Amino acid sequence: MTIQRYGTHGTGSGGQRLPFARATSAGGFLYVSGQTAMVDGEIINGNIVAQAHQVIDNLAAIMKEAGYGFEDVVKVNIWLDDARDFWSFNKVFAERFGEHPPARSTVVSPLVVDCKIEIDLTAFKAP
Repeated sequence: MTIQRYGTHGTGSGGQRLPFARATSAGGFLYVSGQTAMVDGEIINGNIVAQAHQVIDNLAAIMKEAGYGFEDVVKVNIWLDDARDFWSFNKVFAERFGEHPPARSTVVSPLVVDCKIEIDLTAFKAP
C-alpha cells in the first residue's frame, strides 16, 4: 500500500510550520487534518456562517489537490466553540454537503486557536 502525504507540514498562525500533513491518503482513504477558518496563516473575521464556509472551502481545496471531492466524503468530525452556533452551522453543512451527507460527529469544545469551528474528514475512493 502506498501512502501519500499532502502538504508535509500544516501552516499555523503567522505562517508557522506545524508538525503534521494537511492530508494523508492510504488504501483509497484520504484523511484530512483538522481545518479552521484560516487564510494566509490567520483566522478570518466573521460569525459561524462565514467561518464554516471558509473551513469547508479549505477542506475542498485539500481534497481537490488529492483528487477527491465532496461525493467521496464518508465521515466528518466537527468541533464547535459555542453550542449556540449549532443550528447556523447545520444550515451551512446541509448547503455544502447536499442531499447525501456523510456520517458526522459534532461536539462542543474549546479550540486551540481563537476560532469558532474546526473540521476534519475522511474520504474514500476505490483504489
